[in-house]
Amino acid sequence: MKAENEQRTGLLYGFGAYGMWGLVPLFWPLLKPSGAIEILAHRMVWSLGVVGILLLAMRRWAWIRDLLRRPRKLGLTALAASVISVNWGLYIWAVNNGAVVEASLGYFINPLVTIAIGVLVLGERLRRAQWAAVAIGVAAVLVLAVGYGRPPWISLVLAFSFATYGLIKKKLNMGGVESLAAETALLFLPALGYLLWLGAQGRSTFASEGLGHASLLAATGLVTAIPLVFFGAAAIRVPLSTLGLLQYLAPVFQFGLGVVYFHEAMPPERWAGFSLVWVALALLTWDALRTARRTRVRLEAARAAAGPVPAPATEPAA
Repeated sequence: MKAENEQRTGLLYGFGAYGMWGLVPLFWPLLKPSGAIEILAHRMVWSLGVVGILLLAMRRWAWIRDLLRRPRKLGLTALAASVISVNWGLYIWAVNNGAVVEASLGYFINPLVTIAIGVLVLGERLRRAQWAAVAIGVAAVLVLAVGYGRPPWISLVLAFSFATYGLIKKKLNMGGVESLAAETALLFLPALGYLLWLGAQGRSTFASEGLGHASLLAATGLVTAIPLVFFGAAAIRVPLSTLGLLQYLAPVFQFGLGVVYFHEAMPPERWAGFSLVWVALALLTWDALRTARRTRVRLEAARAAAGPVPAPATEPAA
């Protein structure tokens, strides 16, 4: 019963995390007339404050000493911070420039790009269904390139940057809050310097647009940290396969907002391209579920063949 309650709680946290990530396109337009770089800089600065409070509450500080003593790990953290900055900045710019649908495509094709990086960088071997999914994904990008009259560069940069970020995080093997704290700490001074420079040039919107606007810019720290905390709570309570399925909620919500709320154009060729992407993702999901089920059956068969574990022998009474 306790395990069921934990899994139910984990699902709620997962829906909360991916739901917030899916609805975040509603938030960024509220920050206009701030530009994407200014919003990104505020996100970096205020995120460090939020995660600092979280770390203070959880009393997790030992990892900082370990990170500072390992130059390679510190370098990878700096690289992760740079890559996620590109991802965050481009996503904010895309949402505020009428490209929510194209941005959502980036997170739809991200699993396919992650698989491709696994093959090219880590030397992983793919099953036939995975190869088919990647091939369909490539065909989808070609169809969308024809539909847009150009390669869907926003989608591709978002997908490749986030997949690269995932690869670096895999090598770092740090907790979600800790890694965000390290990345934002490295970005804090450049971001703060940029905001101070904007202020000195009279181009900052933080103080010129009123208290409400300044509060929204400060809230970028919460918008960044809260979904991550929810994700961490979900990750320790639900199976990885379930978490993998939940990840599609965010781009589904983003796509829906782009079409229904922001009224972005969806001509037939874009529907065709997105449909191919969804076919590829359905194939990946089916293959993952089938593989997980086969693995579970093999483990159960192995346990059954091993038989019951004998009780330990006891010493005869004296």
